[in-house]
Amino acid sequence: MPAGEDIPLVPPLPAFGREGDLGAAEADQAWIAVIQKMDETYAELVSQQVELEAKNAALEEAQGFIAGLLGAMTDVLVACDLTGRVEQVNRAAERAFGQPAEALLGRPLATLIDPASPTSAADVLATMASRARIVDREFSLATPDGPQPVAVNGALRFDPRGRAVGIVLVGRPIGELKQAYSDLASAHEHLKRTQQQLVHAEKMASLGRLVAGVAHELNNPISFVYGNAHALKRYVDRLMAYLDAVHGGDAAAAAQVRAELRVDRVLADIPSAFAGMLEGAERVRDIVADLRRFSSDRREAREPFDLAGVVRSAVDWVAKSQMPDLQTRVELPENFTTVDHPGHIHQVVMNLVQNAIDAMEGRPAPRLDIHGSRAADAVVLEVRDSGPGLAPEVEGRVFDPFFTTKPVGKGTGLGLSICYRIVEEHEGRLTIDNAPGGGAVATLTLPALSGRGGAGGGSRT
Repeated sequence: MPAGEDIPLVPPLPAFGREGDLGAAEADQAWIAVIQKMDETYAELVSQQVELEAKNAALEEAQGFIAGLLGAMTDVLVACDLTGRVEQVNRAAERAFGQPAEALLGRPLATLIDPASPTSAADVLATMASRARIVDREFSLATPDGPQPVAVNGALRFDPRGRAVGIVLVGRPIGELKQAYSDLASAHEHLKRTQQQLVHAEKMASLGRLVAGVAHELNNPISFVYGNAHALKRYVDRLMAYLDAVHGGDAAAAAQVRAELRVDRVLADIPSAFAGMLEGAERVRDIVADLRRFSSDRREAREPFDLAGVVRSAVDWVAKSQMPDLQTRVELPENFTTVDHPGHIHQVVMNLVQNAIDAMEGRPAPRLDIHGSRAADAVVLEVRDSGPGLAPEVEGRVFDPFFTTKPVGKGTGLGLSICYRIVEEHEGRLTIDNAPGGGAVATLTLPALSGRGGAGGGSRT
């Protein structure tokens, strides 16, 4: 083509004729293909534009969310690069240093830390070099109001390839931490006082049950002594009248008085009356001795004692006074002896019996079965009731402090927890499970007295 001529923008028209028609068809097909390709390219560009706009919107939303988080933080946040230059701060940092973010960005971290700070900027750089974390380190920030102590936590910052690019420091004023610790300590003291009050309430409830049971148990022997004393008083009056007649010197009159006052019968009844009074007094003495064992001091040395006597007194003091229609069966072996604090074990047994009675409240034909057995190095006591047993959600929580299934005002949830602790202190074991055939069974295992065997047993129904 000669120089200076324009290059045609449109391909030359094909020639006419048969061969020209064929060339025109091919040209049309080529144009159609080009247009289709342009449409595809345009559609792809539109799709990429939509996707890019969506990503930009998500990025803006994420940036807004992060900015909102940084603005809402009350702790001071400072992000630095590996050289210790500030790259990002939050509003709390702006307020602390009294400068806008633009004035803080790019500054060395050392300019934000007071020279007398327990932790310096060099310590932060050393921490980054060792790829370690900063955990509750004390810093002093250089603020317009003077050094401000803060507790700082810091962690390394990584890029998408996993390379460390800096560190993020978050500091909370120590004054706030001290106040938080003070509030926590105050709440803990309040909880301890409340717990002590509940433990005292549980002890008072146990004492109330003990007093009611002892009063019921003492009533019979004291009534027996009281009744026999009144009978003896009447006998004395009759004998005094008979002696007066005898001293009158009239044998016939004395014989008549003797018959009228039934002196012979009185003389025959006097030994049994004294025996009854003595038996009642001895029973009172035994109850008082049991009470003394019950109130024994924890600091006293452990002593051997018969667990059977403790069990029977616990059943007498609790079961009989609270559930008169209760059917009780106690089967204990001879020489059922252990070495412990009798009063503490008495408290445990009373609580187990009380718990069984509470479980059977309102149920027909309540029955309490207590069975004892001996092993080579242990004595085992089982207390079984005819109550509903343990629900699945209760089985694993019976010894948890403050857990109770009783109505409000009828239990603190501390009785079994205290028993569990007492038994552990006595090197024993206490479990409560569902019994075969219904009800629950509490199993108390205590160390046996060494060198004391025992077989056979007695039963009482």
